[in-house]
Amino acid sequence: MPTAENLKEAFAGESQANRTYTAFAKKAQADGLPNIARLFRAAAYAETVHALSHLSAIGGVKKTADNLQAAIAGEGMEFQEMYPKFVQEAENEGKKAAAMSFRNAMAVEEIHHGLYSEALKTLEAEGDLPDGTYYVCQVCGNTVKDSAPDVCPICGSPKKRFVEVK
Repeated sequence: MPTAENLKEAFAGESQANRTYTAFAKKAQADGLPNIARLFRAAAYAETVHALSHLSAIGGVKKTADNLQAAIAGEGMEFQEMYPKFVQEAENEGKKAAAMSFRNAMAVEEIHHGLYSEALKTLEAEGDLPDGTYYVCQVCGNTVKDSAPDVCPICGSPKKRFVEVK
């Protein structure tokens, strides 16, 4: 099955390129280079197009209930198995910034796990979730529903560091 493995590898590579180019765009913008930033954003968008095409060809997008179950499993594995190991290894190596990044992600993945679990229960019982707004901390990724906290309980960032996701 080389094509299936190739699609998975291409999906991972394109996804990573999207995030990398998005970070490069932010840096170029901060450096006062808006046109280079725009180029990076355009390329990042193109990488997303490629990644979504590969994911579709793999058959990675299914019914919403199946997608929620996959998200629950993935988030659960991350906060229960992957990140605890990563935190420990980073601490053992004295890599404080990496350990903090892993700890923040681990905490947020547990939140996502809960949000997806709630969504699946709601979907199975009554359909879509009720109206609401989500806010994401730009520092740690903490994801909250309805209103941003005055201070992020994960990283301590102020409310102004949360962005509304529509």
